[in-house]
Amino acid sequence: MNLNRQGYLNREDKTWLTLVGIIFTCLCLYPIWASTYGLYVIRDGLIFGIFAISLDFMYGRAGMLNWGQAAFFGIGAYGMAIVSLALKHPNAGLLGLLTGMICAATVALVVGGFLIYAGVRGPYFVIMTIALTLVVSQLAMSWSSFTGGDAGLVGVPPIRLKLSNFYYSFDSDLATYFLSLMLATTVLLTLWFVCRGNYGKILSAIENDEIRAQTLGINTNLHILVVFIVSAILAALSGAIFASFSGFVAPDIAGIILSTEVILWVMVGGRGTFIGPVLGAILIMKIQQEISSVSTSLWPFVLGIFFVIIVFVLPNGLLPLIRRIILRLGEKTRTFGYSKPDATRD
Repeated sequence: MNLNRQGYLNREDKTWLTLVGIIFTCLCLYPIWASTYGLYVIRDGLIFGIFAISLDFMYGRAGMLNWGQAAFFGIGAYGMAIVSLALKHPNAGLLGLLTGMICAATVALVVGGFLIYAGVRGPYFVIMTIALTLVVSQLAMSWSSFTGGDAGLVGVPPIRLKLSNFYYSFDSDLATYFLSLMLATTVLLTLWFVCRGNYGKILSAIENDEIRAQTLGINTNLHILVVFIVSAILAALSGAIFASFSGFVAPDIAGIILSTEVILWVMVGGRGTFIGPVLGAILIMKIQQEISSVSTSLWPFVLGIFFVIIVFVLPNGLLPLIRRIILRLGEKTRTFGYSKPDATRD
């Protein structure tokens, strides 16, 4: 889809990579002048950016809307918290991270295998994923002896690395910021590279017409299930990192509001663009924090209004809109800079 015959980067690829490079450079330099609060905002935005990418991979590339993505975010967060608090080991954080991701992958395999191979698609798939979120959030509240109930779990330790004589703890502001930046960039570039070749064409065929893709010999159920599992693992990764950085987990991180918010991040940024949802997450989180500083109960109401506005006003998101504006400006520049040849010249 994005590869020319020689396999080199085409113009669209170069533009996308240039944009990523500019944003990455700006984020690397941001701590020089940022306040501690500003650093926290962008750091959390990058963590939730990974969460948004996980949904964009499922919704933007395979065309399957998962309204229960927060369930996997919560599984990753609780897996991280429970294991890291229970184990007295220098690498307990890493073990908790792996536990959360494995648990999310297992749930995705079981639930996704049942739904996808049963032919559940469209609004029925959305309803079932909403039910998954309700089940996970209810378990987090009811299983108080294990999850802490409504109070959640506090005191989640930071991620530490202990290899032989090497020891490092991600507990400083800069360490957590740059870890978030590196993880978000790695996930972003990896999924972009995977989707720019033949596999991206397969997912595009499934999104456009699954039945036609099946007639072409594509095992659509298997591909959708793989995307669903990878999407769940990435959501769990972001949830585990969030639990480690914030130091606590609560049932609302697996709730329906967060599942709605991540859909809004993807739609605001631009579905299927990968980098758009990251920018959407940072933008919406900044707006949320400004509104919450006025009233903590006002945000869900504003979220609903904002969701409706985006659907009707910017159905394709901000990134495609910005791209069209840049292209139009480029066309106007070429038009005004074009020197019409003299008609009297031979």
